[in-house]
Amino acid sequence: MLTDTTKDAIRAAYTRLKEGLPGFRARASQGKMIAEVAKALAQEGGAAVIEAPTGTGKSMAYLIAGAEVARAQKKKLLIATATVALQEQLVQRDIPLYLKLNGTEAKVALAKGRGRYLCPRNLAMASNSLNETAQMGLGFDADLALWSKPPQERDKKALSKLADLFDRHEWDGDIDAAPEPISDVLRPMITTSAGGCTGRKCGMFMNCPFFAARRAVGDADIIVANQDLVLADLTMPREEDGFGGVILPKPDETLYIFDEGHHVPGKAIDRGAAEVYMNAAVRQLSRLGRQIHAAYSLTDKEVIGKLALDAGDQKLQELSDALEELEKEIRLGWLPSPDDDEPMYRGSLGQLPEAWVEHARALYVFTGEIERWVGAVRRAVLEMTESGPTHEALSRELGMALERIDRQLRTWRAWSASDGENAPPLARWVTMSADQQLICHASSVSAGGLLRSVLWGNASAVVMTSATLSAGGNFRGFADAVGLPDEAVTLSLPSPFDLAAQARLEVPALRALPDAREEHVQEICDWLAANLDWSAGNLVLFTSRMKLDRVLQKLPIEYVRKVRAQGSLGKAQLVAEHIADIEAGKGSTLFGLASFGEGLDLPGKLCETVVITQLPFAVPTDPVGATYAEWLESRGRNPFIEVTVPEATRLLTQYCGRLIRTETDRGRIVLLDRRVVLKRYGERMLRALPPFTRVIEKVA
Repeated sequence: MLTDTTKDAIRAAYTRLKEGLPGFRARASQGKMIAEVAKALAQEGGAAVIEAPTGTGKSMAYLIAGAEVARAQKKKLLIATATVALQEQLVQRDIPLYLKLNGTEAKVALAKGRGRYLCPRNLAMASNSLNETAQMGLGFDADLALWSKPPQERDKKALSKLADLFDRHEWDGDIDAAPEPISDVLRPMITTSAGGCTGRKCGMFMNCPFFAARRAVGDADIIVANQDLVLADLTMPREEDGFGGVILPKPDETLYIFDEGHHVPGKAIDRGAAEVYMNAAVRQLSRLGRQIHAAYSLTDKEVIGKLALDAGDQKLQELSDALEELEKEIRLGWLPSPDDDEPMYRGSLGQLPEAWVEHARALYVFTGEIERWVGAVRRAVLEMTESGPTHEALSRELGMALERIDRQLRTWRAWSASDGENAPPLARWVTMSADQQLICHASSVSAGGLLRSVLWGNASAVVMTSATLSAGGNFRGFADAVGLPDEAVTLSLPSPFDLAAQARLEVPALRALPDAREEHVQEICDWLAANLDWSAGNLVLFTSRMKLDRVLQKLPIEYVRKVRAQGSLGKAQLVAEHIADIEAGKGSTLFGLASFGEGLDLPGKLCETVVITQLPFAVPTDPVGATYAEWLESRGRNPFIEVTVPEATRLLTQYCGRLIRTETDRGRIVLLDRRVVLKRYGERMLRALPPFTRVIEKVA
């Protein structure tokens, strides 16, 4: 419980913040948030969801409450965010400022996954592979090759520079802070995954940036991590009973704050998703067989994991044959329409044809046997007393093969398992790639059940916060999506800005609705040409790349020249050029998709008009959403009203939030979708938006 001593410490910390920050203005919303975060975190099993609009000062609010409660209870404070930008802001600015103003010390660590750190072993292997005497693969068998094609000169130079700086301790191995651009070809070669890592058995363990960061996390009082890593840890089984605490502190010793909390449901669903590329899986088995032969030869063992090599080869062949049999069965049972750009077969309510399920059951058994055997083979390689480049390369490849096998195992388990009677079914579907390869998929459709077991019922206390979590103050959709406990606190704080005076929401008198594609595109072009101030800073948001491109094609060329479209350059460069032009007195207009509708901070003149071309409804072909919608319908519920409209409302609120970033900002939000006034659900969405001044034009 929250003791008087802790309350006094929190009040004192807030007072020092008010006195120490120049120009600080006390805001009722921030004070309320501090109180609610403190109450939730101080209670064992406490849970709260807090919607805190832009300007609330939410990061300082949860820092003040969280740090003081964690200190009083001798627990870790773990802040999980969805973006690197917010992680860096917390570690480099907000947390040091909080500690400085309060004159206190705390150990702070930034926790990231293995893929965001250099692997010194892989760096050495990649550097050695450039030796002219090697054959692009350390001179060993092609199945241990690092380079899939000859390296480009820029990759060679980058590799040399990175190795030199790391050796001289001028770079700590943090990939996000790499002193040299790392190409998409080079990155997987100099990082590693959990499967490719040999841990303490690696000769470079003591110099490993990832394990150095892990040690810092173990010592830290405040940990900042990305949500993917936190969810990965929470879903890892411990050697003793329970989940989590494998790569991060134990959940029952940790106070969790999920900032940018609206990302949590999607990320949790992604954690459980699995897929198998059928042709690739067969090819990889052939390569794996050759690598296992090399391992038997290297270890000089006749039997590993209770299998002689001949018997193991037979198991691999059985699995390969079973994969081909399932592929044949799918191709016989499903004939995609030639008109489909992205062909998909989705099992209604997650149910696949029984013949496919039978094959999946056999594949589950075969794949499990192979996983156990390959695990034993890898351990045999790792346990050899002698070690060298061949051992390193082989253990890495076998580890990565185990990760691929695990994804297959999870897919076949999902395809062959029965769904719970009262729980949503798994989504199960097949797609066909552009090169006609079949891909088998499986995924949960709701994160609620998973989060109830690994987070809410496991952690000491949890707070989730974001600027947009509800639909106009209604948290039902988000609560279902994250499995929120019934006793949890939900709170929607008012904006500290005078939104009615600072912004107006306009709905122009367009005649075409978005489903009339070409007509709607033309009306968007006409409105932009006639009504947008092209000499100012603007943001135009689209829900599809196709519509964005079509508008660019039809917009008069003199306006196209003032547009910076997402995809033409990196996001950071586009925004930097936009800012430079506005500050130089020129106009600039950004065209963007969903990622530009969130987290983009363009205060003042940098963005005076936000145009939303249509309501951000989810793509109807999404197999996860479609399966969940079917399940809701089967239970007499309305998925459009319960899920689709609230989520679109939340996104729409998020998009509107790009406009007013400070107390002095002024501007307008223009919605070019008349459904918001013509449809019953549109009226509900309008009512749920912040209290901007409304200007609804009437169609003549």
